[in-house]
Amino acid sequence: MNEIKVEYFAALREHTGLGAEQVRTAARTAAELFAELDARYGFPEMGRLKVAVNDEFGDWDSNLADGDSVVFIPPVAGG
Repeated sequence: MNEIKVEYFAALREHTGLGAEQVRTAARTAAELFAELDARYGFPEMGRLKVAVNDEFGDWDSNLADGDSVVFIPPVAGG
């Protein structure tokens, strides 16, 4: 199990009511972590999210390690 800091922005922050949380998880990738959190919170459909691991935009299939920081970033609406 890894301890991962997860940060939420925009609609995800509004949906969870959290800016960040520490998560104990067996997820090996950002995609697995998001699926685990989606099962917990039932995130609304938002299109393609971006993910950053340790302050760098990353690949959804990158391996996570204990102590990593993950940010899920919804698409930005604007006009």
